Amino acid sequence: MEKGECNSPKISWRGIIEEYREFLPVTDKTPIVTLKEGNTPLIKVLNLKEKLNLDLELYFKFDGANPTGSFKDRGMTLALSKAMEAGSKAVICASTGNTSASAAAYAAKGGIKAIVLIPEGKIALGKLAQALVHGAHVLQIKGNFDEALSIVKALVERYPITLVNSINPFRLEGQKSAAFEVCDQLGFVPKYHALPVGNAGNITAYWKGYKEYNSANRISSLPVMLGFQAAGAAPIVLGKPIEKPETVATAIRIGNPASWKGAVAARDESGGRIDAVTDGEILNAYKLIACIEGIFCEPASAASLAGVIKLYKENYFRTGDSVVCTLTGSGLKDPDTVFKVIKEPVKVEANIGKVERALEGIL
Repeated sequence: MEKGECNSPKISWRGIIEEYREFLPVTDKTPIVTLKEGNTPLIKVLNLKEKLNLDLELYFKFDGANPTGSFKDRGMTLALSKAMEAGSKAVICASTGNTSASAAAYAAKGGIKAIVLIPEGKIALGKLAQALVHGAHVLQIKGNFDEALSIVKALVERYPITLVNSINPFRLEGQKSAAFEVCDQLGFVPKYHALPVGNAGNITAYWKGYKEYNSANRISSLPVMLGFQAAGAAPIVLGKPIEKPETVATAIRIGNPASWKGAVAARDESGGRIDAVTDGEILNAYKLIACIEGIFCEPASAASLAGVIKLYKENYFRTGDSVVCTLTGSGLKDPDTVFKVIKEPVKVEANIGKVERALEGIL
């Protein structure tokens, strides 16, 4: 072998469509639009378990490691691929942030237009920046997410564009791949799987994935599904839509989930629960995950751990139960929230003596 040459390239991760093709509605004619999403880390929780005295086998499925920083990429690769297969020239979505970022990126990759409607003043800056930088046509409406979604639904009835919110069935088909990965990475099925619940597509998709893996004899049991909404945006818990949902966790600030029925089915079929956690509980979990486990997730992600902590205090679990918490997005999506739980940097002069005094008790 001459200098500068290398051995045959290693087969790397190919993205969820190629990795799980047999479980997905694609054919040889489907143009695959991928950013190599999926294969995100499943991290065993050690420090936090000790800190909180949790007698559980706890894991974080960190989907913030996807290409655009959230679990939405799993569904968007399939939604865009199928839109391209159908000859669509544009896609459209309503979004509190993550969907818009993902739709914009995958549309750019596919070479088609993306149109995004977002609620004015209700989207984290990091997510808005992503949608803009990927070239989406972004409109901020003077209303909430549910109103934006209603407008988007009306537009797709009038124009030949593809809706890529989670009511698009291909979105959930792609998102179910995360359940496959959990089983493949763990080597077994967790006793419980906990997720944040906003528009409710993710808990619906995970349950679909677990059931399909079970039907294919890849696994021999099913987990109990646990979903957690923010207390100020908990329509499923309350049993009725909320006209003006409010929570610091912007990604789950949704008052009338599109996949409501799917979430309830996942809860009931698995014998699980959908509960509410307060903003205080969410922010506490958000801080703990970052400071104790070294994982920076967005606030909505932390609802899964907040819910597990809440149920643990209620003696819901048995000693040693295995629990996977999905962390849906990266903390870099919403960096402003950091300053709600962490003090700003201490300012000192460029003098070693003053630096040493500022570090007393630490050095």
